[in-house]
Amino acid sequence: MPLLAIPFPMIDPVLIEFGPLAIRWYALAYIAGILLAWRYMIVTVRNSPLWNKTAHPTATDIDDFVMWATLGIVLGGRLGYVLFYNLPYYLANPADILAVWEGGMAFHGGLLGMIVVLIIYSRARGLSGWTMFDLAAIAAPIGLFFGRIANFINSELWGRPTDVAWAVVFPTGGPEPRHPSQLYEAALEGALLFLVLRLLSHRFKLLQKPGVLAGSFAIGYGLARTFVEFYRVPDAHIGYLAGFFTMGMLLSLPMVLIGIAVVIWALKRNTEIKEAK
Repeated sequence: MPLLAIPFPMIDPVLIEFGPLAIRWYALAYIAGILLAWRYMIVTVRNSPLWNKTAHPTATDIDDFVMWATLGIVLGGRLGYVLFYNLPYYLANPADILAVWEGGMAFHGGLLGMIVVLIIYSRARGLSGWTMFDLAAIAAPIGLFFGRIANFINSELWGRPTDVAWAVVFPTGGPEPRHPSQLYEAALEGALLFLVLRLLSHRFKLLQKPGVLAGSFAIGYGLARTFVEFYRVPDAHIGYLAGFFTMGMLLSLPMVLIGIAVVIWALKRNTEIKEAK
């Protein structure tokens, strides 16, 4: 055991409790992520120099989209967890599928849910689907950051045993110091990915090339998640699929390939459109 192992900061997962009603950090993380992402998208669509003559949604379009996005994230995230990570349990206990307050959300499921509602909403409003994907992509790291912090507070999804100086002894992870993999993910999938996409959208004005930012998000998330999987313990009921390969890697690596294909396609498409003009 390393001499500098850090004891887990005992933060109650429940912030406030009123009888049977409990307000949890996990729920607040989702609320904060959605609200801040919404505000960021509003500020972005109002920033005219970022768009030049590129058609884009109005602030009202973004306001109306928030409820759609929330449903896509929550329903998709929950169904993704049920299908990808713990299907046998939920087949035996179907009533527990609705117990989202107990945790159990899958990013990849939330992503699929968001894709579905983005397509439906864009078509219903007559908006560019790729532009909506780009806006969602540059805002998504905000929610990812808060979600991973909530995972840390809940003492869940912790990392593998280690002797690094910043190892943490989690109350649910036994006596061994472990990688705080939730904080790695908050830093990479949240803060770093947000800054990279901010640079691409604001410095290089890539909102004017619909699809590039969406593809860049897929690449960035896929690489970050795959990297952290080397330090994170896979779900106990799934374990390692083959050698060091995990379910998180299986779901993330295709994102990188799809993201690269989308970026190449979007750059080529926008170049052809510009030349045609």
